[in-house]
Amino acid sequence: MAWDEWEQLKADAGDERSQRLQLNQVPPEPGGGGCSRQGDLAVNQTDLAAIGDAAFELRQDFGRVSEHARAASQRAAGGLKTQGFALGGALDHVASRWIDQSRSLLDATAHISNHLDFTKGAHAGDEVHIAGAVSSIATLDAGFNERKGA
Repeated sequence: MAWDEWEQLKADAGDERSQRLQLNQVPPEPGGGGCSRQGDLAVNQTDLAAIGDAAFELRQDFGRVSEHARAASQRAAGGLKTQGFALGGALDHVASRWIDQSRSLLDATAHISNHLDFTKGAHAGDEVHIAGAVSSIATLDAGFNERKGA
């Protein structure tokens, strides 16, 4: 690119007429964000259970496979080091990092699974409490109806 051409491009960029920017967007809806006040996210116990089960299965499968990969990498690193290859030290470093990263993933999947199991149990307890409270109200209503002679 010639120097004159560069100077012309800089001048054009500074020109107000060349700074027309058009954003492709949907006009904002009144009320901020377009979501209803109740929100639009709905999750049921079946969905939560499926996520928890998937996290548990991922943890089980990944734990088994990652252990195999770690052991194989460390054996290969040891063999390369013994034979005098510098690559052995690098592979050993990768295997060490693999251990740290796989533990992080295993911990995260266990946390997800455990949290969803706890949530499921807590909500089940809430359901029992609500059912008991509602049935108590129905019993009270029936008693009031009996007093009124209904």
